[in-house]
Order: sequence, then structure tokens, then C-alpha cells
Amino acid sequence: MLDVAGPEAIEVHARALAVGAHLATTLVVTGYPAEVTPGWLAPLLNFPGHLDIALHIEPVPNPIAAAGLKKQRARLESGRRTGFDKGHLDDPEVEAAAADAAELAYRIARGEGKLFHVALYLTVHAADEESLAEQAAAVRAIAESLLMTIAPTTYRALPGWLATLPLGIDTLKIRRTFDTAALAACFPFTSPDLPTATGEDGTASGVLYGLNAVSGAPVLWDRFAQDNYNSITLARSGAGKSYLTKLELLRLLFTRVTASVIDPENEYVRLAETVGGHVIALGADGVRLNPFDLPAATDSGEDVLTRRVLFLHTFLAVLLGTDVTAAEKAVLDRAFLSAYERAGITGDTRTWSRTPPTLTDLAAVLTEDGSETAAELADRLVPYTSGSHARLFNGPSTAATAGHLVVFALRRLPEEVKAPAMLLALDAIWRQVTSRPASGRHLVVVDEAWLLMRDGAGARFLFRMAKAARKYWTGLAVVTQDADDVLASPLGRAIVSNAATQVLLRQAPQAIDTISENFHLCHGEREFLLSATRGEALLLTGDRRHKVALISIAAPGEHEVITTDPGELAAQHADDGFESDGSYVDGAVGDEEWEL
Repeated sequence: MLDVAGPEAIEVHARALAVGAHLATTLVVTGYPAEVTPGWLAPLLNFPGHLDIALHIEPVPNPIAAAGLKKQRARLESGRRTGFDKGHLDDPEVEAAAADAAELAYRIARGEGKLFHVALYLTVHAADEESLAEQAAAVRAIAESLLMTIAPTTYRALPGWLATLPLGIDTLKIRRTFDTAALAACFPFTSPDLPTATGEDGTASGVLYGLNAVSGAPVLWDRFAQDNYNSITLARSGAGKSYLTKLELLRLLFTRVTASVIDPENEYVRLAETVGGHVIALGADGVRLNPFDLPAATDSGEDVLTRRVLFLHTFLAVLLGTDVTAAEKAVLDRAFLSAYERAGITGDTRTWSRTPPTLTDLAAVLTEDGSETAAELADRLVPYTSGSHARLFNGPSTAATAGHLVVFALRRLPEEVKAPAMLLALDAIWRQVTSRPASGRHLVVVDEAWLLMRDGAGARFLFRMAKAARKYWTGLAVVTQDADDVLASPLGRAIVSNAATQVLLRQAPQAIDTISENFHLCHGEREFLLSATRGEALLLTGDRRHKVALISIAAPGEHEVITTDPGELAAQHADDGFESDGSYVDGAVGDEEWEL
């Protein structure tokens, strides 16, 4: 057992050891600062190199501590009186030491503290002598910045190395006396690194988000190992929120996670095309989703038709852009059921596979109703049944929504109908999620969610999805640049509270107060978000126990797939050759042409 645990050989030098194939040198802390703050040793703990830190603590019995303090006070008082008799001025350092000794003696007498013998050793490891010298100099610089005095273990390299092994043996015994408060301040109770989630086989799970901005360690995070699988990403425009989301999505696909994306700006299209995903370009000729489609019948006994009618109430409220009154809701409820009945669909489960009605059928039922409310609703539906937007929502569905990655690209849609189109796409995704076998993880990404959350009915649908997604092994990733639309309403704050993964990137000064209040940020975190560069983010867990500042990184191949920077895309197209008219059509980010 010892042969396996120990190195194959140790070569002892004056200040270093050759332990197996690498070198090690030990530094001893001989001097400490007069005043410290809690966790003041954290910079040493976060040293990016290979550094072993050993803190040896031995309690001093109270009788021995009291006797030692009594002798120290007597020695200091004797020196003061001798100097006074000789006409010397008071020494400020002696006066301060006497006051500290007296205060410490009183605390020990009252049982408010104890004394400890403390030794702090630092062992630096490196592959060669040059690297060892550089690493030792870096550790010395950090220690001196903390006002500590460092000394090498000259001719005591082996005992120094043994003192930093996890054996609990102080082979050097170069100690200082600490009281309870000073010793407690030495412990770095917080760490900038997140705890690593592990799978059933004990290996690390999750995907790489980036590098820790403090320690440089990799940040691995598994959203599916949390209490729920939802996330919220908030940032100002251009901070890199969609880039980070696409990076996580691409890496999750390699772990056999399936995904669906609501993409208002066609930023995920090139990613989908690269990995063999399916793109549904709503607004293109012949691409349409019918809001009257029924989900597949389930064995749970739920009334699918009733649930579909409830969704149609939400969809019509978003489509019409106003809250539906009680009278209008009653008329619409009758009209929905009548439209389904005319299509041969009733409460009988055997009829649910028949062809569903369309908005034209609904408008016809409203027109035949004869009431003033029904006529007004029919008139408001004209743009979507026979007017300018008829091809978007009126007619049977023409797009399949199944696949390991399905992207609903909405850039071709006018701004006025993007919110109802997002809701319709989300409904299609939810029907797919609830009808699939619960054998794999699924992620639903809603980019630019403010388009939907600014509408009350749309926000309620998103909230219900966030609450129920976990039951189907599904996570909801909400990405938005407008913090006010998310945090100004109770529904938005509820969506945030139901997200176990929270990512904050650079924030505008106008929004930082709202962000700080809702996410309980300290002053340092607030300043980090105000000064963060593109790609720097603050990852929070929903329970606030863990948080980390990170820098997102992507491999060159990943970057080419997920970037939407216009300059980089133009350079890529320039490398591919020119069209005959000297322009390029960028199918990945929209229909605009790059004039080169």
C-alpha cells in the first residue's frame, strides 16, 4: 500500500525536492499583518498554479495561555516604567502591544476566546526549475500583497514538504500565537468555484460554461442536476447572452439532450443546419401552424378538447393584442366548441384525430352568431382570416415539429405578429414535449422572451410552462435583454424564482438597481456586471448558495457555428467566393444581403 501511495523516489536539495517527475519547494509564513478581514487568505487558495496550503492549529490550554499573557504584560509594563524613569518618550508599538495583551487576557478570563499555536506552510509544485522559480515568485508576490512575510525552508526541504502532506504532522513547528477571532479570519469559508455535480457513475456531469474569472478553473454546470431545469439569462444588447446560450445548447446536444428553440432573430439557424436540426421558418411561403391543432391523445384521462379551448382563449388574447372581456370570452367559448363540432370533433376521444377547424371556420361561426359582440370579434379577425396576415395562422399546419433540434425562426414575421407566433410555436413545442416518451432530457430555449412577456396572457403561458416542465424532464431557458419586462411584473418574478440556473451578463446602469434588488447582489457583484466585457457573466443558483463569475470560451469550430457578429460573417462569406452581382445572401441570419 505504501509503494502505491508514495512517489518512486525523492531527491533532496537545499531549497527544493525532486518528488518523482516534478519539483517542489516549501515556503513558511513568518510574519502576519496587524489587521485582517474574514477570508483574507482566499487569494492564496485561488492561486491558479499547483499550490498546497497547510494550516496547522494546536489549541493552548487556558491556564497556560493566561500565565503566558501575564508574563507578557509584566514584561511590557516593566519596559514602559524603565523608559519612563529614564525620561524616554512612550513607544507607540509597546503601548499598542500592552493594550492588546490586556484585552486578550480579559477575553480569555471571561471565556470569550482562546489562544492557538498556528503554523502556515505553502508548497509550490512545478515541472522544472525555471517554472518552479516563477511559481514560487508568484506565490511570494501574492503573500507580500497580503502583508505576510515569507521565508524558504533552506536545508529543511523534506520536513517542509512533509508538513504540507495530508498527514496532520507539523515537522517544522514554526508557529505564531493566534486568538479565536484572528484564527477564524484565516479560513476562506467561501470559494469562487462551484461544486461539481456528479452522475451515477461518480464522474463529473454537466457542460463547460467557461473559465472562472477569479481562479481560472473550468466552470462545469449541469442544469439537469438542479432542483428544476429552468434558467433565466439577462443582459443588455450585445453582451453575449445568445452566444452563451448557443454554446451551452451545442454542448448539451453532445450529451444526447434534445432541444427546441424560439428564435425571433434567426440566430440559431446556422447551428441547427450544422448539427442536422430542423428549421421551421414561420412567415415563409407555405409554412404555417394551425392554432386549432389538437395534441395527441394520452392515457391520463385528461380532456384534450377542453384544454385546447383554454389555450385558444390565451392565443386570441395575444393575437388581438387586448384583454378579452367576460362577454367576449363567453362568445368565443361557444364559437370554439361550435367550430370543432362542425369539424366533427366532440368530447368523444375517437373524434380527436379528425381534421381540426381553422380561423376561417371560427370567423364563420362568429358571423352566424348574430350578436354585436360576435360581429365585432369577427371584424377584428379579418386581418388573420382573409387579410394581410391570413397566410400565417389561417389554414392547416404544414410544418413538422419533431426532431433532436427544432428551431422556430421568426425573423420573417412582422413585429406585430411575433408575439402570437412565439406563443403558437411554444404551444407546438409543449404538445411535442408532453406527448414524447419520458426517456430523455429536453431543453426549450425562448430567446428575446420580452416579446412574449410584455403581454399578460403570453407571460401566464410561459409561467405555467416553467412550473410544469420538470415533470417531463424538460428545462425552460428564458433569454431576454429587457429586465423590466421580466422583473416588473409578479409573473416575471415568479418565472425567475422558478429558475434554478440564473445567468447575468453586462447590465446597463439604468437597470442595475432593479437587477441588484431582485437577485440580492452585493456591491462587488454589482460593479462586476457594470464593467463586464462581452462574454463575462455571473452564474447564480436559485437558492443563492453558490455563485461564480465566469468568462465564456468557445473552440474555433464552435465559434464559427454560433457567432452572429456581422463583421465575422462578412469575412466568412468573403472567403467562400462572390455571387455574380457582388452580394451574398446570409441564410443563417436572415434575408438581408451583404454588399461587399
